[in-house]
Amino acid sequence: MFIDTVELTLSAGKGGPGAVSFRREKHVIMGGPDGGDGGRGGDVVILVDNNTHTLSHFKGKRHLKAQNGQPGMGRNMYGKKGKSLEIVVPPGTQILDQESGEVILDLTTQGERIVFLKGGLGGLGNTHFKHSTNQRPTHAQLGLPGEVKDVRLELKLIADVGLVGFPNVGKSTLISTLSNATPEIANYEFTTLTPKLGMVKVDEYNSFVMADIPGIIEGASQGRGLGLEFLRHIERTQCLLFMIDLANYRSMIEQFQTLKAELERYSSALATRPFAIALSRYDAAFSEDLVADIKAFLEYLGLHVRLPDEGYDINEALPVYFQDPYEFDVNLPFFVLPLSSVTAGNTQALRFGLQRFIQQVRNK
Repeated sequence: MFIDTVELTLSAGKGGPGAVSFRREKHVIMGGPDGGDGGRGGDVVILVDNNTHTLSHFKGKRHLKAQNGQPGMGRNMYGKKGKSLEIVVPPGTQILDQESGEVILDLTTQGERIVFLKGGLGGLGNTHFKHSTNQRPTHAQLGLPGEVKDVRLELKLIADVGLVGFPNVGKSTLISTLSNATPEIANYEFTTLTPKLGMVKVDEYNSFVMADIPGIIEGASQGRGLGLEFLRHIERTQCLLFMIDLANYRSMIEQFQTLKAELERYSSALATRPFAIALSRYDAAFSEDLVADIKAFLEYLGLHVRLPDEGYDINEALPVYFQDPYEFDVNLPFFVLPLSSVTAGNTQALRFGLQRFIQQVRNK
């Protein structure tokens, strides 16, 4: 089960109480106090591990506690420190304060280890309270409580490219064609119910990660459909690939306008992310004159037909647009490319185009 948000109460351990003890040995007269200190409570430690991909291991858990420190003992023996509680999360996890919504930690680095909450100090034994007017102290300190925090864990997947499109436009087919991901594919809407990551290999030395989320419908930013729940997963992507369906009853312009508007309502930062456009399923397009319709869409974007400078394997029967890589403009799509995942039409060009796009964004 994919779980990307959980609410927890995290508690560090309480310090152990100090001991009240007196030295009692044969031939030792009035040995005096020898009560040891209590052990410190265990800490709450956050560990980032990329072998973990969801927050599902927290399912059904509400309160997680570190171990309390052990009490002190006679003969000045200290109590044992409580065992720390280790919280293992995948990269991309944010820890937020439940009450204020403030982001406390943003965990993106593999192997990162942070002491989030500290355990309470152990109490002092009675040996610390001996002085000239009280050589037989009969009291010791209790341990201090550990820190407690109500938090919400949110997972935002880390990827280079995020797919954005309506339901059933071919996003899952594309990611299964380009990468090692195996999402469910079917001819009905919302077959993708959870985000998926796929590693796309370009050549022997280059690869990138692509994220697929459930389809976005009009009103997703207000909670309709599944889009709002998973839009957070493309917030960390370096760039976006809009999937415009040529076999959809909506026009290309209407699809693009709706998707851009929903992103803008959800996050202004996400709406200004560098983007490219794939015109999917040209093999099943309804249009009577597909070439003219694609040219009209390019004109709407203020673009014209332009082939890539490099020798991509392009189906030149349909209009395409590629930016000049030496005049990269983040406000324009890096490319507009007709695509057919089923027949593999222009998929290799898309693979290389996205790799070049990611390099441009990284160097910007």
